[in-house]
Amino acid sequence: MDDKQHRVIHEVTPLVGNDILYIADRHKMEFTYPIHNHEVFELNFVANASGMRRIVGDSQEVIGDYDLVLITSPKLEHVWELYHCKSEDIREITIQFDLDFETDSLLNRNPYKSIRLMMEKAKRGLCFPLSAIVGVYSLLDKISSIKDGFYSVNQFLTILYELSKCDTARMLSSSSDAKVAMETDSCIIMTIKDYIANHYTEDLRLALLADMAGMAPSAFSRFFKAHTGTTLSDYIIDMRLSKSSRLLLDTNKSVNEICTECGFNNLSNFNRIFKKKKNCSPSEFRENYHKTRVII
Repeated sequence: MDDKQHRVIHEVTPLVGNDILYIADRHKMEFTYPIHNHEVFELNFVANASGMRRIVGDSQEVIGDYDLVLITSPKLEHVWELYHCKSEDIREITIQFDLDFETDSLLNRNPYKSIRLMMEKAKRGLCFPLSAIVGVYSLLDKISSIKDGFYSVNQFLTILYELSKCDTARMLSSSSDAKVAMETDSCIIMTIKDYIANHYTEDLRLALLADMAGMAPSAFSRFFKAHTGTTLSDYIIDMRLSKSSRLLLDTNKSVNEICTECGFNNLSNFNRIFKKKKNCSPSEFRENYHKTRVII
């Protein structure tokens, strides 16, 4: 498979300079971020997400209600996909961190030995059992609300230490640089998804997308639903709703501006579709859901 077919984003994280932690605590209805990797380490917690698919290197698993994974290799590709998850309130806490475990650092001293060993295993992706998740949940739940950076870092080190005592964590990928396996059908789907992601504000016609896939429209419709679990029209709507939801949470733009920017042809249609899919209006969604971001 060539590089063009194997599309992986090398994520540029918000950590710069002397930053140690980036904490994102959010409630969401969808996962649309593509396969990616990044230089910094990451601990990712997902709750109320039964039916989601977690892909880490050459490991693919459908998760239960709770999932906690540590990744410490800059080359290890990973992604969480909505897949069969029907939850309308998924909680995700992502902690990206830049800690120095080199020879001369404090973290290379004896008290941190178990953490260092865990970090080595996590180069292949390390998945923790429910018992370990329960053990650190109260610490994860509150870490984004800690205002003092010193105490926040200490709490995070406590989380890592408690997890390092778990002897039933599983390494997920066969290696620290394993590629996400994609068959020919998957490459076609990814090409179509990439096109939709870049052109979702436009009038996307079935005939155009079917032609890109080299299929008749009716055959392409069946093919797309078989590989994504949803119809093409619903996928495009969900993409537009995902973009609009992010703008509602992350910007102060008006609902009307967001409607136009996300490819909906008029405000009443946007409000109707949004309420049908998410059981609330765009304005109510903005009020009801929150996202906390902290950089330390």
